[in-house]
Amino acid sequence: MAPSANGQTVGRRLPVESAFTRVEDARHRLPRLFGRRDLVVLGLGVMIGSGIFSISGVQAANVAGPAVILSFVIAAIVCVLAAACYAELSSTIPVSGSAYTFSYVTFGEMWAWLVGWALVLELVTAAAIVARVWSAYFLATLDGFGVTLPSGVAQFFGPEAKLNLVAPLLLLVLTALIVTGTKLSARVLTVVVIAKVAVILLVVIVGAAHINMANYHPFVPPARAAPATASPTLLGWILDSSFGSFGTMGIFTAASTIVFAYIGFDLIATASEDARSPRKTVPQGMLLGVGAVTILYIAMAVVLVGMRPYGKLGGAAPVSEALAAVGVGWAAKVVNLGALLALMTVIMVVLIAQSRVLFNMGRDGLLPKSLGRVSRVYSSPARAAGFAGLAALALTLYPKVLELEELLVIGALFCFAFCAVGVLTLRRSEPNLERGFRVPMVPLIPLLSLAATVWLMLNLKTSTWTKFGVWMVIGIAIYALYGRWHSRLANEDSWDFDLGDTDPGTGGLQAIRTDQDRPPELRAIRTPPAQQPHKPTRGKHMRN
Repeated sequence: MAPSANGQTVGRRLPVESAFTRVEDARHRLPRLFGRRDLVVLGLGVMIGSGIFSISGVQAANVAGPAVILSFVIAAIVCVLAAACYAELSSTIPVSGSAYTFSYVTFGEMWAWLVGWALVLELVTAAAIVARVWSAYFLATLDGFGVTLPSGVAQFFGPEAKLNLVAPLLLLVLTALIVTGTKLSARVLTVVVIAKVAVILLVVIVGAAHINMANYHPFVPPARAAPATASPTLLGWILDSSFGSFGTMGIFTAASTIVFAYIGFDLIATASEDARSPRKTVPQGMLLGVGAVTILYIAMAVVLVGMRPYGKLGGAAPVSEALAAVGVGWAAKVVNLGALLALMTVIMVVLIAQSRVLFNMGRDGLLPKSLGRVSRVYSSPARAAGFAGLAALALTLYPKVLELEELLVIGALFCFAFCAVGVLTLRRSEPNLERGFRVPMVPLIPLLSLAATVWLMLNLKTSTWTKFGVWMVIGIAIYALYGRWHSRLANEDSWDFDLGDTDPGTGGLQAIRTDQDRPPELRAIRTPPAQQPHKPTRGKHMRN
């Protein structure tokens, strides 16, 4: 069965109307449960996690020193620029799938597959790594309350244990929670996010009273040569120079990894199909979430570095260890409990996002159709959620999974780059589409986002790029052998439609109901050029 005449495989694009039709007229569609507050909670649920409770201390101790504060600022700027691009695309195409769906409409099927494949890498790796980090704080919490496990048992609890039993068990429980319904998960997330924001505020307030200004000096430690066995950054390899750690380049190297701390705003876009009035609530949820977490992260980094010399912040639980070192052990216990809740919500949101990506790829035929179905019992994409959880469980069994941290960062940055270009491309190809949010100063902001993203990608290790290249080659092979032949878009006339899914006589590209019957947020709304307000200073070169 050859691909249909919708265009070549690379250029076969999903029509904008089809993206909406498949949601509106589908039998397997997600219930709209999330309001703006729920979306902000969703973003904070994943952004406030191991990035602040673990990565901040490790990057300060090993890469940037006290200047890790600047690394957080740089990462925040990159993510704010990317969030603006995501916000416009999600307000224009408010359906589940995030960057995958945006790319399908904007660039074509094969590019959408690559973006979706990168999202799978990002999310599976994130869930596996955070589950391992959770086990470290679990041990720290037990120790803080005077519970010492026998050595024979403790060896299966550590984050670097060859066989970790805690992380897989946690993933099983959370996967079951996600499978049984998004509504239950949203309620749990709200309570837990409030608790961990309170913990961060506690750390900032208590820690500020124990800041030693001497710990900020030298703010930018002298650069150190990289060990002979260390993997250089891609930029260092291109310039044939080893930048090592600390110094000015150490700030950017740390920022490349710290982007992991902000990953989460992009996952809000995967919940567009679960949201009410997504053209407005999804962009608002993204931008409010990024703004709130940026303030919390920078304040936390300032206090953490000020409490303890940066060289001692590289432990498994740096925040609680720093509090214990300055004599506030009670606060360390609270932080450990807060970290357990924080990391748990990270995994929950990541699994929710992963299930939505797999759900859309299954609904489009690029993955087995069974993943693109909503459970009648739980009103959730149960099969996609179960598969996402099992994949993360399998990866977390890998003893060196913590060394794959940069893989999820490069997967996220890869998607950031496509969204930046996507804003410019969609402004040209569909200038009259209704946009609930418009990126200001186009093309400057998208181009700055693209440049900043590429710069951070260049500061990732060559070993990370090698692994990412292997992953993408595997993805291309899967697409060539399965996706391009089973694509719903490629087989319009022979697609096996479910009763009530879409109109089989039109290949799913036309709505069963008339436009007047559609809710506004489920239409590809176009504003006639004559009705557009005259704005000579905004995007003039983008309008026909």
